[in-house]
Amino acid sequence: MFLDTVLTRNPDLVNAASRLHQEGEIPPDTYVMDLDAIGSNAALLAAEAERLGLTLWFVVKQVGRNPELIEAVARHIPKFAAIDPPEARLLHASGARAGNLGHLVQIPGRALEEMLAWRPEAVTVFDLANARAVSAAAQRLGMVQGILIRLEGAEGSVYPGQEGGVPLTGLDAFAAEAERLPGVRIAGVTAFPCVLCDPVTGQPRPTANLELAHAALDTLRARGHHALKLSAPSATSMATLPLLAEHGATHGEPGHALTGTTPLHAVDPHQPERPAYVYVSEVAHTLADGRPAVYGGGFYARAAVKDALLPRTGLRLPVQDAPAANIDYYRLLGAPAGGQDVRTGDTALFAFRTQVFVTRSNVAVVAGLSSGRPRLTGLYDPLGRRY
Repeated sequence: MFLDTVLTRNPDLVNAASRLHQEGEIPPDTYVMDLDAIGSNAALLAAEAERLGLTLWFVVKQVGRNPELIEAVARHIPKFAAIDPPEARLLHASGARAGNLGHLVQIPGRALEEMLAWRPEAVTVFDLANARAVSAAAQRLGMVQGILIRLEGAEGSVYPGQEGGVPLTGLDAFAAEAERLPGVRIAGVTAFPCVLCDPVTGQPRPTANLELAHAALDTLRARGHHALKLSAPSATSMATLPLLAEHGATHGEPGHALTGTTPLHAVDPHQPERPAYVYVSEVAHTLADGRPAVYGGGFYARAAVKDALLPRTGLRLPVQDAPAANIDYYRLLGAPAGGQDVRTGDTALFAFRTQVFVTRSNVAVVAGLSSGRPRLTGLYDPLGRRY
């Protein structure tokens, strides 16, 4: 999906990743992250958001909850939106500040006091039971916590496994109950996704959820709530920040923009953010019909992976489809043409959309690419633990 873009915009990363594998410094099933590019992308996003009057909460699930990468981003974007409590704890321990908790996964009741003690800017709640739990925990800490009301998505917009939220028709009743809770105040609304990229052109466009969020804000303002936040996550990038500002959002939540891997980057290599990772595997064996099998572990089901580069020969081979229901022990490549040389142990490089935190992959962090002096600074598991 991104192989042409990364070869055009960050060939030094490709070369460094290939060398690290060939010299035995990293194993197959490793994402190699360009620390310099991620920091530079964060700086670009932070400057543009400031120009437009937006606040950013950064997201790291796509790069694997990695402490080095978190620190690089937090130098420019200090606050995070945590996907779930384990991610929130690592983000907090790495020195980033809590922006939005409960963003996609609600905070279990037993973890609330621990995380509210960090004084997050907002906590997202999907229903009254969670609002009540936040209120009770905040009272025990002697504080009042601002909450974002997660709205039920517009019809046809909700991804399986992400269901939930307050329907617009029930918002008035929800707000009436939440206003009586002493430990919380209504700080705004959020929905997901608010922006999507066209699957063919990559161009970003607002979804029906953004319109729904504005209707929700009108309901809350009519009840006397003001200075409300509108967090509009999904596809937050340099290309979409002006769109968010134009549509009245107050907050964006960049994730794949930090690594230059939104769908728009796949079709437009000239986007400001540089691609910042590649996936490294290795030819494990060859089938009788000539198709090479490479080690798996990191092939995300929604990756849209197209082809692989074998640096030893410069050969590019198509990646064959695999059912999402199957474990990716291996991934098959197309058989090379007659006379093309593919050997067991050959490095295979890929660039595709991923969510490292749901893989079993390694994460290698490389610094110094921007100065021509690349060095491996750490090898981690996908949950941020150093080997």
